[in-house]
Amino acid sequence: MGKKKGKRGGHMEQKTQVKNGGNSSVSDQSGKSDERIEEYGQVLLDEGKGRGDIYLLSIIGEIEGHENLNSGSKTTKYEHVLPKLAQIEDSREIEGVLLLINTQGGDVSCGLALAEMVASLSKPTVSLVIGDSHSIGVPLAVSADDSFIVPSASMLIHPVRMTGMTIGAPQTYHYFQRIQDRITGFIADHSDVPQDKIEELMMNTTDMTKDLGTLLVGEDAVRMGLIRQVGGIDRALRRLREMIRRRRKA
Repeated sequence: MGKKKGKRGGHMEQKTQVKNGGNSSVSDQSGKSDERIEEYGQVLLDEGKGRGDIYLLSIIGEIEGHENLNSGSKTTKYEHVLPKLAQIEDSREIEGVLLLINTQGGDVSCGLALAEMVASLSKPTVSLVIGDSHSIGVPLAVSADDSFIVPSASMLIHPVRMTGMTIGAPQTYHYFQRIQDRITGFIADHSDVPQDKIEELMMNTTDMTKDLGTLLVGEDAVRMGLIRQVGGIDRALRRLREMIRRRRKA
C-alpha cells in the first residue's frame, strides 16, 4: 500500500504580487478561492499563512462518465479532477491533498481512473467520508494514504450494474466479472480487507431488501478494515499536516 515518492517540480499557481510590497493580493487570492469552490468544490487550505500547502478536493454527487448527466444532477466531472491531480503532483507549493467524499457512486471506469490517480500521487493524501461513499466511491475512499469516516457516514459495496442493451451470453457474465475483479482488487490492495471478503460483502443477500450488497456505517467500516479511523475534519487535517511535516524532514 506504500507509494513511490517522486520529485516535486513546477508551480501550480502564480500568486499575484502588489507592486509596492511584494506580498500576495489578499482580495485576488480570495476571489480565486471563491471561484474554485463555486465551480469545482476545490480550495487551498493555508492555516492563515497565505501559503496554500493543502489542496482540498471534494468528490460529491454522482461521478460523471463519458456522457454528461442532466443539468439537475450534482456531479464530479473526472475531466476536471484528473488534470487538477496532475497539477498537484507537479506543484512545489501543494504538499498534501484532503479528499472530502460524499458520493452515490457513478461511472466505474472514470471512478477507478480517479482512484488510481490519487493512489499514485507522491504527496501525502487523506480521505474523509462525510456523508456517503457508495459503489465506486469505495475505491476513492481507500485510495488515499490514510482515511477517516464520520460516525454517521456510510459505505455501500454492491455488484456492478449496467444500463442499456446487454447480450444474454456467457461472455456477458465474464465481462461483468472482470469489471468487478478490477474494483475488488483495487479495494483489497488499498485497504485491510482481503479480496474474497470484499466479494462476499458485494454479493450479500441479507442486508438490503431489493438489492445485493452490504451497507457499512461509520465504525462498521473501520472494524471491517476499509477505513482506518473514525473522525472528522479536525482529525483528518491534523493527520495530513503530520504526514507533511514528516515528508519535509525526510
